[in-house]
Formats: sequence, structure tokens, C-alpha cells
Amino acid sequence: MTDIEALLPLQPATFHILISLGDGERHGYAIIQDIASRTGGEIKLSAGTLYRSIQRMQEQGLIVESRRRPAADLDDERRRYYRITDFGSRVIRAELRRLTSLIKLARAKGFAPESI
Repeated sequence: MTDIEALLPLQPATFHILISLGDGERHGYAIIQDIASRTGGEIKLSAGTLYRSIQRMQEQGLIVESRRRPAADLDDERRRYYRITDFGSRVIRAELRRLTSLIKLARAKGFAPESI
């Protein structure tokens, strides 16, 4: 497993995938849809970017493929579902602390409003 600090700062796709999986397990297309929805359409991951990111994130121990499946009538057997690992949760929390620290620095210099 990789050291948390070595993974920071997170790549934007990694950040958004981890945030998306924070709600629970999702398959690839659902991750793409969730990210687009959460960002008001500003971030639209391509399937290639998503699956390259997923493979790297699995290698880093941030996410794993889930063995649980929805009911057969609600599922497509070709779908793969992913979930965030405990390590992935620790990494996203570390990234959020890092970003919060940057915002505090910017605020202290007058570059960021008091409420964001």
C-alpha cells in the first residue's frame, strides 16, 4: 500500500471518483453520471479516463471491485461495481485537509471570501 502523502495532491478524476463512491458502491456509468450531476455538468469523465483511473486507483488500494450485486432484475451482469476502501477514505480526508489549509492561506492573504 502507498503512503497517503505520496498520493497528494489527488488528480481531479481521482478526487471526484472517491467523492462519488463516498455515497456507496457504484458501477462505472453511474460514477460518470454522479460526477456530472454533482459538478453541474462541468466535469464529464470519458469512459477511457474513468477506467484508466479506476485501474490505477485499484492498484493504489483506494478502491476495490465489489462482489455484491443488485437483484438480477435490476442489474446488467456486465457491470462492475466499485467501492472505496478504508485507505481510500483516509486519502480523501487527507486531501480535504490539504485543500482546507490552502483556502485558509488564501483567506489570510485576502484572496478568498470568508464563506465558500
